[in-house]
Amino acid sequence: MILRREASYSSHVAEWRKQQAAESAGPRPATRTGRDREMEKPRARAEAAEAELAKTQAALDLVGKAHALLEMLSESADTPKRSPR
Repeated sequence: MILRREASYSSHVAEWRKQQAAESAGPRPATRTGRDREMEKPRARAEAAEAELAKTQAALDLVGKAHALLEMLSESADTPKRSPR
């Protein structure tokens, strides 16, 4: 009776239910294509290589600073010290 009074039909109710179900379900997960799956391994390898490169660069930087410090210490040890008068 309410549907007739409001000039609504059962198909409207069915459509509203579909819309509500679609909205409450949330976003659908994106489907991965074959190309996406194919690109995951090279992408993961590239990310691992970049991380390894960053570690290597940090280690080289540290070794360079240690070398410079040892050079400075060596040079200061080579110079004769003056005795105070």
